[in-house]
Amino acid sequence: MSDARRTDAVLLLVAIVWGSSYLSAQTATSALPVLPVLLARYALSALACLGVVATPGRGPRRWTREELRAGVPLGLTQAAVLLVETYGVAHTSAANAGLIISLTIVLTPLLDRTGHPGGLPPAFYAAAGVCVLAVGLLMAGNGFHAPRLGDLLMLGAAVVRAGHVALVGRLTAGRTIRPLHLTTVQTLVGTVLFLPLAAPDLPALAHADPATWTQLLYLALFCSVFAFLAQTWAVQRTSASRASLLLGTEPIWAAAAGVALGGEHFTALAGLGAVMMITGTYWGQSVERARRTTAPPHPAVHPIEEDTRCPAPTPTTPTTV
Repeated sequence: MSDARRTDAVLLLVAIVWGSSYLSAQTATSALPVLPVLLARYALSALACLGVVATPGRGPRRWTREELRAGVPLGLTQAAVLLVETYGVAHTSAANAGLIISLTIVLTPLLDRTGHPGGLPPAFYAAAGVCVLAVGLLMAGNGFHAPRLGDLLMLGAAVVRAGHVALVGRLTAGRTIRPLHLTTVQTLVGTVLFLPLAAPDLPALAHADPATWTQLLYLALFCSVFAFLAQTWAVQRTSASRASLLLGTEPIWAAAAGVALGGEHFTALAGLGAVMMITGTYWGQSVERARRTTAPPHPAVHPIEEDTRCPAPTPTTPTTV
């Protein structure tokens, strides 16, 4: 498979994992306050990343200045995304959370200027508009209602996430940055931020039941470590706008998790919205790809160093996206 197809496949897998994360986060926050959930998610992620970095015979372990310079601000923005997002999902349905966050696909192109200095064609925004209509249909499938606190928080999370995705592309594209080392810095930043905030609730975290810890481990190892690594790896090889379009399928997987595991109903109207979301996503992807392949080449930049210590985001066999 081509490099472009491989990148798309990784981003789509991230969307599936993140789509399932809302139900896991809602389950965890029903048993624990939000802050200890975030602390556990970050601390477990940091331990996993540090364990892989410390594996002997895997090359240099030290962080470069570029990795630290990118990792600290990205750790702050990622922590902001998860803070607002987790509070949001605690006050609304998992399906609604996944639907509203998908508005990132509309907001990211407005913030992304590195991949498309001349701007994107109108067809791209038309495709994004189809996705917005799809979100409306998906929400209508479960009945319209006035915005709740959780809905407004998820809208804020969509804005912050769009900024984060654009910043990932700006700080990592064309630089010698290892995704694993960058992700480790992000998880350490989040752990340091949430430790003092969650300190009063540490006894409750220590006495959480096995089911809650299972959700926390899933959020940490799959929805954080794997997803952060895969997103960084993929955005380095494509534009933030294209990445956002593929990640925009996330509400489909959120709805699927709600139906299969959360007992939610999937109506015909919601099904139409799902089809429109997929159509809009891949239409926008094709428009963006055509725009990027016809754009003038950029000046040469430093090569991106592959990190073979993380097999999930850097598959050894060719794949496509």
